[in-house]
Amino acid sequence: MPKHILALIVAIFAETIATSALKASEQFSKPIPTLIVVIGYAISFYLLAYTVRFMPVGIVYAIWSGLGIVLVTIFGWLWFKQTLDLPAVIGLSLIVGGIIVINLFSNAGHQG
Repeated sequence: MPKHILALIVAIFAETIATSALKASEQFSKPIPTLIVVIGYAISFYLLAYTVRFMPVGIVYAIWSGLGIVLVTIFGWLWFKQTLDLPAVIGLSLIVGGIIVINLFSNAGHQG
């Protein structure tokens, strides 16, 4: 696997952890979750900066934000017991579908 793809995957997970910790930070009033937010976003943006050296920024951002949305939603459902209705599930499915289309059928994601 190319290093920039691995960096993008780690960036997505770091962003997911950071965003999920936002709720636990209670508006940055709890130090440990706040630290997780800051470190998670720092790692994520550092790795995004690396990734955009090899892929178009729009494609990188679409994959990063799209998968981040889905993973944060799943985390919220599992950890915070947040519920999803049918329109939310359909919308999330469309996001995943868009990411699949970009990766399988677009040459834009493979440009240097």
